[in-house]
Amino acid sequence: MGFPKLFLEGKGGPRRIEELQIDVQKEINCVNRKLNIALTRITNPYGHPNILAEFIAGQLKNRVSFRKAMKKAIELTEQAGTKGIQVQIAGRIDGKEIARVEWIREGRVPLQTIRAKIDYCSYAVGTIYGVLGIKIWIFVDEEAQAFI
Repeated sequence: MGFPKLFLEGKGGPRRIEELQIDVQKEINCVNRKLNIALTRITNPYGHPNILAEFIAGQLKNRVSFRKAMKKAIELTEQAGTKGIQVQIAGRIDGKEIARVEWIREGRVPLQTIRAKIDYCSYAVGTIYGVLGIKIWIFVDEEAQAFI
C-alpha cells in the first residue's frame, strides 16, 4: 500500500484487515482455509502510476481544475525522483459539451525506446459530467545495454 496509515487509522483499525480477509475468502470461495494478509508500505508511493491516477481522480471528483490536478501530480512525481512523466486526461473535461484530450509532459518520456523502463496506468473516473479517462506514463530509468 502507498499509505497504510490511512487504512489502519480511523474507524476500525485492525478490524478492517480482518473484514478484508473475510471478504476476500468469500470472494474466492475458500472459507475453510486460512488466509494471511500482510500490509507492506511502498517506499515511493508517488512514483507509482496507479497511486498517482487515484490521486488525480480524487482531485477531479472534488471539482478541482484538471490542469491544477495534473501539475500537482507532476510535482509530486518529480519529488519521488523519476526522470519524466506524461499525464493525459480525456473526456468531458470541466463539463464541456465536446469531449477532448489534454496532456502534459515533464522531463523525458521515450515511448519509442524499447529498453526504457516506463510504468503505465490507465484509469477511468466517474465524475458528475461523465467518465474521464486518465493515462499516466512514468519514465523510471533506461537500462544501459551494450549492443553488439
